[in-house]
Amino acid sequence: MVGKVTTAKGLRTTPWMWFMQTVSRSKIFSEKLKLELYPPFFLMRVKVLEISPCWRTIRMRLPLNTISRNPGGVMFGGYQAALGDPIAALACSRIFQGYSVWTRAMSIDFRAGGSKDLELKFHMLPEQEEIIRNELKLKGRSTPTFKYGFYLPDGTLSTLVTNTVAIRPSGYWKATTPPVNNEFLPTNQLSL
Repeated sequence: MVGKVTTAKGLRTTPWMWFMQTVSRSKIFSEKLKLELYPPFFLMRVKVLEISPCWRTIRMRLPLNTISRNPGGVMFGGYQAALGDPIAALACSRIFQGYSVWTRAMSIDFRAGGSKDLELKFHMLPEQEEIIRNELKLKGRSTPTFKYGFYLPDGTLSTLVTNTVAIRPSGYWKATTPPVNNEFLPTNQLSL
């Protein structure tokens, strides 16, 4: 394979991982198109409505269709969770470059049934960004929590997402949750 694939220490790379990271680093595709072509989002028919150049504001439409509709006639919660999960981490990875970033925890509060297409709205406030920058400067790490939501076309909040993101030094390898069983770690990592 050509090119470098970044993974946690000790993990094997796959051709799929190589392909996804190659597309991600590509300058050919816009950030909007990269998100829309991401296989899970593509299959869910997600449409990116807005990504600010600095990634502080993101809006995406999640359509209600025969596949995303549950027996009750509203959108499956899993569809919303699949789209809501990576958004805060993606934004943080673009804003705080050079750090390892992942979703640490997420909770979803379903407030009104997703009876129509939903719009995900994420916005990072300047005050929150400043707090994160200060924590990274002082501690070298930060674990901020973001609140954002899925909205119905009339502006009603359908689903509140609370997402905690881990921002750690580049190469941080203890990112596996739950902890990895020792039998899967390389022998030179067992003493850590």
